[in-house]
Amino acid sequence: MKHLYHPTALDPRTPAPSWWRDSVGAPPAEYAPLQGDVETEVAIIGGGYTGLSAAYHLAKEHGIKAVVLERATPGWGASGRNGGFCCMGGSKLGWKKIITTYGLEEARAFYHAQAESVGLVAGLLEAEGIDADRTESGDVALAHRESMVAELATDAKFMANAFGARHSLLDRDDLKARGLAGPHFHGGVAGEVGFGLNPFKYVTGLARAAAARGATLTSWSPVTAWRREAYGHRLTTPQGSVRAAKVLIATNGYTPEDLHPQFGGRLLPALSSIVVTRSLTEAERAEAGWTSTAPSYDLLNLLHYFRLLPDGRFMFGGRGGVSAEPGALARQSARIEAAFRRYYPAWRDVEITHRWSGFVCLAADLVPHVGAWADEPGIYFAMAYHGNGVALGTWSGRAIARLIGSGETPAPKLMRTPPPRFPLPFLRPLYLRGAYVKFGLEDAFGR
Repeated sequence: MKHLYHPTALDPRTPAPSWWRDSVGAPPAEYAPLQGDVETEVAIIGGGYTGLSAAYHLAKEHGIKAVVLERATPGWGASGRNGGFCCMGGSKLGWKKIITTYGLEEARAFYHAQAESVGLVAGLLEAEGIDADRTESGDVALAHRESMVAELATDAKFMANAFGARHSLLDRDDLKARGLAGPHFHGGVAGEVGFGLNPFKYVTGLARAAAARGATLTSWSPVTAWRREAYGHRLTTPQGSVRAAKVLIATNGYTPEDLHPQFGGRLLPALSSIVVTRSLTEAERAEAGWTSTAPSYDLLNLLHYFRLLPDGRFMFGGRGGVSAEPGALARQSARIEAAFRRYYPAWRDVEITHRWSGFVCLAADLVPHVGAWADEPGIYFAMAYHGNGVALGTWSGRAIARLIGSGETPAPKLMRTPPPRFPLPFLRPLYLRGAYVKFGLEDAFGR
């Protein structure tokens, strides 16, 4: 199984020691490995938000009971260890660039798909009784330089004119009043779309809901071989195989390079690391001026994202690592902790109880990809959410379910093609390293 990073990165035996997993009281449901040879209309590779949402909606809306193949257990990958931001932001292209490249109509379709995706998750939590520790609604972008406050105001006006988005501009006094104070934050802008949740509780709840609708979920069933047959596709796992007319690739940043002969070189996994503190007392929260549970983030290229959890813990994450070797991960975690203590000096001595890392997934054109592969009949893809897959991954799974079940293509046109191959794809780690050097300089000295 080929991957761009250290072999432990895709090894299902590698633990993901997140606070999210430890916060679950009862162990999540267990799903057996695939045994023997089975036939199905749809096989789904990947037991995260996208694959489980596709399985759920195929069963609920179209009566199709898919088989989900997961190399570890549902939620082992990014879906169980991300920051729990259910929000907009599935592309790394700015909205002005999206309009320039794809046109205003397409940009609006993409914007509204993302807004709809947040509502879809909220509806699933309610309809399926998934208690995922949902926080207050909205999210907040924070200006870490005074010069950025004016930029936020300009961007908010642009978003209102282009998409009808509603944002509230916040000065230092507003931040303090909302419980979002900090010595490094000069202002911010609050959006109305989004909320925080416990991603592991959500993904395991979604797995239960998909299984209850009739989907077959498996664990410890990585795809070790894939060949085309007269009926469709044969996917081999260590203890069995699936013959399926249609296959959905829903593995995002955990996609092996050799999963399918035509799929290598199309994705760039990028590391994101998180630390979580012990529960903070009310006095400690008041001292720092941070009492809101709103998902928040700064405006750095190598951004930090953070939020107060419902039990008083504080989560702080960021990008920037270029190696999944254990020693390198430890050093990146130390850098994330240092940034946390710099932003919140009142908590300089607060204990960190959990540290972990995982992959977000980038595409060469910096937009998500959801659709059918025209050159490979019966193969579907949904991936590349650029670090915001809680909502968009769920929506993309439903979009593929509708495409398979009814022929409907709900995804905007800009998302429908397979991810393009990176030029000289073996150089992807160097591309990422070079981008991080550039971004780091811009973040340090201003854009």
